[in-house]
Amino acid sequence: MDSLRRGFSFLKQSWQMVLADRDLIKPSIYTLVVGFLVTLVGSIPIVLAFVIFGDQGFGQVIGYIFGAALIFAQYVVSYIFSAMTIYLIYGYLSEGDGRMDKAWQIIRRDFMDIVSLAGASTIVNLVKSFIQGKGKSGARNFLAGLIDTIWTEATYLVLPIMVIEDVGLRDGLKRATQIVKDNLLLVGVSTVGVKAVNGLVGFLLGGTGIALGLGIGLGLVSLSGGAIAGVIAGISLGVLVGGIFVMIAVVITSYTATAYHTCLYLWARDVEKATQSGQISSSIHAPAPLAAVLD
Repeated sequence: MDSLRRGFSFLKQSWQMVLADRDLIKPSIYTLVVGFLVTLVGSIPIVLAFVIFGDQGFGQVIGYIFGAALIFAQYVVSYIFSAMTIYLIYGYLSEGDGRMDKAWQIIRRDFMDIVSLAGASTIVNLVKSFIQGKGKSGARNFLAGLIDTIWTEATYLVLPIMVIEDVGLRDGLKRATQIVKDNLLLVGVSTVGVKAVNGLVGFLLGGTGIALGLGIGLGLVSLSGGAIAGVIAGISLGVLVGGIFVMIAVVITSYTATAYHTCLYLWARDVEKATQSGQISSSIHAPAPLAAVLD
């Protein structure tokens, strides 16, 4: 329970930063819009491939290739705007202002590094899917889930290192490994339950949106007496309402997770510097949003 309390407290602290500097939340919104467009456009060649060539043999191969390309594009979009969020939070905590112009400069500077991380994540995703596709055994599902969890948590640390320290993927992985090896990540998910809180927020908002969407949609269909116009209006409005709640949940959870891991990395970096200079690591305070929930 204490972990959840700290998680909700951090969510509050992270969104207080947004209220002080609205630029911090913009990349999370951009991710949603651009990601939707990329998925929409990227799905077209996949559908066409299966329609033209079928879902077996050559058609299946082409579909998989286009599918892998779409996954890669989705990762690129996600990491670009996550990197922007990281730098904006870093700027806010260090200078009191997260500037969008500087964030865009960082993206241009680190674009190829971000693409390389997206490529690595695509490979991991394909490996995970391959393992799951080999059968429905519990061992395979466990292994696939473990790979996904480890890599996802790794990217939460590697991306801030790449953005803030201006290093490539290989050096970012080395730095992340060293930080973990030196036990510099002083606060884990068991201490501040951000992941659990994000899951709960996503579930509540998503569930509320789906319930409202169904209620509104079925209500309009019922009032129209089953007329075509009423059915179309009911389905459209229901999907719209449900979609809005789901999008809000995605923005909230995405930003909060990025803010947490950015603060965690900055603390680990400061502790590392203090240790190397002979200072007492316990005297190094976490970034303000994280420090507030640890008091």
